[in-house]
Amino acid sequence: MDVGLFGQYVMNGLMLGMMYALVAVGFTLFFGVLDVINFAHGDSLMVGAFTGLATYLGLRELGVVWPAVQVPVVLAAATAAMAVAGALIARYLVLPLKSAPALNTLLITLMLGTVLRESIRLFYPAGANPKPFPALLPAGAVELGNFSLRADNMLMLSAGLVVIVAVHLVINRTKLGLAIRAVAQDEETARTMGIDFTRIVLVTFAIGSALAAFAGIMNGLYYNEINFGIGLLLGVIGFSSAIIGGLGNIYGAIIGGFLFAALQTIGAVALPFASAYKDVFAFAVVILIMAIRPTGLLSEKVSERV
Repeated sequence: MDVGLFGQYVMNGLMLGMMYALVAVGFTLFFGVLDVINFAHGDSLMVGAFTGLATYLGLRELGVVWPAVQVPVVLAAATAAMAVAGALIARYLVLPLKSAPALNTLLITLMLGTVLRESIRLFYPAGANPKPFPALLPAGAVELGNFSLRADNMLMLSAGLVVIVAVHLVINRTKLGLAIRAVAQDEETARTMGIDFTRIVLVTFAIGSALAAFAGIMNGLYYNEINFGIGLLLGVIGFSSAIIGGLGNIYGAIIGGFLFAALQTIGAVALPFASAYKDVFAFAVVILIMAIRPTGLLSEKVSERV
């Protein structure tokens, strides 16, 4: 294979992997602190992307046309909005069902995802149609044969890496992170030590939902288009990535995200009709991995939860 073309495939895989990893980390955080799967997480990503688009359109109406201002404001608005939404979901939908069967939480978050998706489709102006997402990042590129090193891709990868490192530092180097890990490991002991369980759950859901919004903005910038259905596939892929990495392990979720993107890339290169079969190939391999290693690639750190 041409080296430049191979490099292009690697870059595409890295971009997809970063988005999947961010979504997968959210699933892992939710499961870690409360043992729940939030199936509205993918649709939170979609709402975050539309929030970012609406913010951009509002800035343009106000005459703010400088990308250096637009990008941070769009990111801040999308992540803040979804952080608040995530905390509200935890407070009013998930926590009240804490003692109920797990199936109840799965069902209510699944229905919530449908509500979010249909709300955008019905109430966002022409929400049923795909929306062009503005190209807010520099469009320059360095051409190396068949390999095009795009400035916007490098900026997004760098930003995603910064976010992942920031999450790592928060979880492992701060009192908040210590409290999150304590709640994840043993809720009752954490309560006994004076940790505000409800506050930690709300903050964790806020962080996970903000990560989804960040991934949604990345998706819009990468494809220059969003639609009300993007959360469906990205949610399933993010959940699958968290599962194959080891649900409850943040680093496993990150590895799972990049692994799933690598499988898609391999499928696109190796199979005929690549665009049609790459997802089928990736999910088939995930099924095989789960059959061989039901607990995921990375073992949980404790016997019950991480």
